Amino acid sequence: MSMTANTAAALYLVSAILFIFAIRGLSSPDTARRGNMLGIIGMALAVGVTILRLGPSLSPTTLGLIGGALVLGAIIGILLAQKAPMTSMPQLVGAFNALGGGASLLGAAAAFYAPAAFGLLGANDAIIGHSMVELSISVILGAITFTGSWIAFGKLNGNIPGGPVILPLRHVLNILLALTLIGCVLGLLFGWAPPQVLFITLIVVSLILGITLIIPIGGADMPVVISMLNSYSGWAAAALGFGLGNFALIIVGALVGASGAILSYIMCKGMNRSFISVILGGFGADDAVAGGGGSNADRPVKRGSAEDAAFIMKNASRVIIVPGYGMAVAQAQHALKEMAGKLKEEGVDVAYAIHPVAGRMPGHMNVLLAEAQVPYDEVFELDDINSQFPATDVAFVIGANDVTNPSAKNDSTSPIFGMPILDVESAQTVLFVKRSLGSGYAGIENPLFFNDNTMMLLSDAKKMVEEIVKAL
Repeated sequence: MSMTANTAAALYLVSAILFIFAIRGLSSPDTARRGNMLGIIGMALAVGVTILRLGPSLSPTTLGLIGGALVLGAIIGILLAQKAPMTSMPQLVGAFNALGGGASLLGAAAAFYAPAAFGLLGANDAIIGHSMVELSISVILGAITFTGSWIAFGKLNGNIPGGPVILPLRHVLNILLALTLIGCVLGLLFGWAPPQVLFITLIVVSLILGITLIIPIGGADMPVVISMLNSYSGWAAAALGFGLGNFALIIVGALVGASGAILSYIMCKGMNRSFISVILGGFGADDAVAGGGGSNADRPVKRGSAEDAAFIMKNASRVIIVPGYGMAVAQAQHALKEMAGKLKEEGVDVAYAIHPVAGRMPGHMNVLLAEAQVPYDEVFELDDINSQFPATDVAFVIGANDVTNPSAKNDSTSPIFGMPILDVESAQTVLFVKRSLGSGYAGIENPLFFNDNTMMLLSDAKKMVEEIVKAL
């Protein structure tokens, strides 16, 4: 069975529309399940159309390879979905970004080595000029996404040091690599050298550039890196779509690329960073090794117990819970939901405050709270709840260090100076759950620990919350 080009284009358009509605659905927890289902249907349709387009030219061997790849991918996806803990979602997203970039890279390579099969040949049996440029862009962005995402995965997973790895003359190196890529693209376009040599060089240099761009970036900046690489994978797919004349790839790639870029901008704004510095790969590298103030290790702190925290919150009128990565690592979200339920039984008004860059990727805290079935109407973003802290009796901070650090407001030497934070210090009492008085992921100390209205609850987050529940 085969189909005409017009029918295929129409069905690809339907698939793209399904993806658009899928992304719209994923914008809200209430509709996320429906959005996922629409995305699944859209992908199944796109794959089916692609197979049917081959028609009679689809040999049993090719069909077997395609079927085997689909089954293998499905098995891996199912196992990952079932086995990957919620705390590893950032790493998983990084790995998926890498696979997306790698897929675009391989698709462009297939088109380069078999241009006739894709209808890309022009005069003199050479690939059409604009198609060569589009394939090259797909290779560059796909390769950078591939290696860059694995570097991000390693930093998030602890396989690579989370701090910046500063390479000698890194900016000069990146400029030279970028110029080499431009030279390869021009060489492919104008036939300056054997195309196979230039194409392999393009791939290798792009893979190296992915490493040199991402490895200098500190772990605290990984949320922006993840969304930025997600954007790159989208643009790589869109470029491949233009090269192959595939409407679905163009539309979906543009959707992913644009949404990732917008999210990166929002994240940078939330951290008071420069979007351009992210694109250039210098994001966080210089700042992370400068500033941050001196050591506060010898300063006195007010320490409390689970019983103290339970008594304070039980007698409060309003409690705002501020979750962070410490909650994710300890998997304390379910115990936290139980604690909030106990407080509400006592007549306490409970809300959750989420910073745009809390956790290790955008939406990380929202996903964890949703997993614990925290009501969506109790979860507020920074802009919506920050003004409420002065009228709040207790701010219960559980592992959210850098996003509550007042140095962002009053210490011009701090690397995070100017970053919008959750104003928990304005609450009457701050209960801060943390394993120790150590610095956060940004590598700087938090003077909030030593405020007169702060009580430190030094313990594993899950254990401390469970003890508070018992005390309540």
